[in-house]
Amino acid sequence: MIKNTLTTFLLSTVVALTACKSNQPPAANNANTANADSYLQRDVRDDIFYFVLPDRFYNGDPQNDNGSKEHAISAGGLNLTTTSGFHGGDITGIEQKLDYLEALGVTAIWMTPLLRNQAIQSDGVAHHGYWIVDFSEIDPHFGGNASLKKLIDAAHKKGIKVFFDIITNHSADIIRYDECHMPNGQFKAGLTHCEYKALNNPKPYSPFIPEHLKDVKHPQWLNNVDYYHNQGDSTFSGESSLNGDFNGLDDLKTEHPQVVSGMVDIYQNLIKEFKPDGFRIDTVRHVNLEFWQTFTPAIIDYAKAQGIPNFHVFGEVYDPNPKNLSVFTTEGKIPSVLDFAFQKIAADVFFKGENPSAISELFAQDSLYKDEDSQADLLMTFLGNHDMGRPGLFINQTFDHESDELKLKRSQLAHAFMFLSRGIPVIYYGDEQGFTGDGHDIDAREDMFASKVASYNDNNLIGTAQTTADDNFNQQHPLFKTIAQLSKLRKNHEGLRRGEYNDLFFAKNTGMFAFSRTVKGAEQAYIIVFNSEKTPQTIEINSPYKHLSPLVAAEQLEQQNGKLTVTLKGLSYSVYIAK
Repeated sequence: MIKNTLTTFLLSTVVALTACKSNQPPAANNANTANADSYLQRDVRDDIFYFVLPDRFYNGDPQNDNGSKEHAISAGGLNLTTTSGFHGGDITGIEQKLDYLEALGVTAIWMTPLLRNQAIQSDGVAHHGYWIVDFSEIDPHFGGNASLKKLIDAAHKKGIKVFFDIITNHSADIIRYDECHMPNGQFKAGLTHCEYKALNNPKPYSPFIPEHLKDVKHPQWLNNVDYYHNQGDSTFSGESSLNGDFNGLDDLKTEHPQVVSGMVDIYQNLIKEFKPDGFRIDTVRHVNLEFWQTFTPAIIDYAKAQGIPNFHVFGEVYDPNPKNLSVFTTEGKIPSVLDFAFQKIAADVFFKGENPSAISELFAQDSLYKDEDSQADLLMTFLGNHDMGRPGLFINQTFDHESDELKLKRSQLAHAFMFLSRGIPVIYYGDEQGFTGDGHDIDAREDMFASKVASYNDNNLIGTAQTTADDNFNQQHPLFKTIAQLSKLRKNHEGLRRGEYNDLFFAKNTGMFAFSRTVKGAEQAYIIVFNSEKTPQTIEINSPYKHLSPLVAAEQLEQQNGKLTVTLKGLSYSVYIAK
């Protein structure tokens, strides 16, 4: 019989991990190395990602706050008091906070698009970077080409990778239609958008570019309306999902050979100039599959030829169904996608209080992703993002009347699940500081530096008395400390990064569940148990292992006759090495 008692569950993960440090076995294939070039050889499964909007992170150079001084289309939009305006954060600000990210355990930074944008459109301001006019130049709001190279060099010296967010589906909203717009580009009276016209419509739109917007895009071929679908605004269903303008943005005709070769050239040139470590691709499911079959292999092969052997590409397919997600990793030749299916199940269990059996059902479908260049442990797992909202928001939506202590435990537990189950964890900036947000989209894009946005500053953050009116780079925040400890645990144990997932216990009548992670050829496994309920729970697990060593100890564990009886406090978890 083995018994272990965990000390009081205060800020669960931090206490558990530090309390059990003396019981940790020697590190296996530690992902932390001092070699400045180690990032090039590091398998992406050994990485911990941090997803950040530069505009909302830190203002390292106030001189660039108003954007371009040469291109009027890329100037202006600074408004510190609105949710939609530019707030001044930039690439230099990220460089100045590399020590903060390193302390959190981050090994890869993924930034929203940085290329030069149309700064202001009818529906907002391009603080997010997704309204590109120039695919060769970094937007001056974020700094410029030189500042990005400087950030990448500084990050690489720390062994931190840098990933670009790229777009091939659309460019900025420049093209107009005679049927909807006046010659100056403004909508005709009574119109606010252009309804989608089917491909077989006998009266298609007549596209034109207003005189003052001619030749604003770069490369030059992007100014030719023949390279766009010109069907009007997408309804995000049927054929419009592929051919319609995404919220008015000019939808590229990605089935056209010139568009395919042009996009390959654009992103190969960016690889050559900046040497990033990979791409996240936006709006993947709104592009025809044949495009990806050509584009992605060409990009990866080119990156390897440029001396980036582990260049990683993952796509955004906003769909929680693994059958739909996996089409793009297999037929589509994209090695990985953001795991929206994981996000939904994690939210259901940890943020809505639903039964965890759906986790088993999700991971049972992992074989769908398997082919010669993709597999389930390459999927990018996450809990929230800049479009859907934050974990703190989801917790408040279901458990608004709970204490801050319980909300904190729920967020800690969800992050532990993300770090300890299969896939590559992605932290959304600000979650480590307990940000909550008021909703999705711009309501989930708060400032890490002291904000002047009233609707951000009235939020109650999780785990702290601070608000977004304060600077929020607090390394003593309990969620920061939790994630930093989880990062260390994951880095120190290959089985927690690459181990094969296996169910151990799931049942419809309890919020407890258990699974293992095993590495082929190793005579050990990691047994991981979660309790998603508020009250203590006990389960019994079949186990062939004779020896157990705690990395995060259970409240109580008994081993007898091939059975493990595990008791966990409410909203807690345990991790054991079994041999």
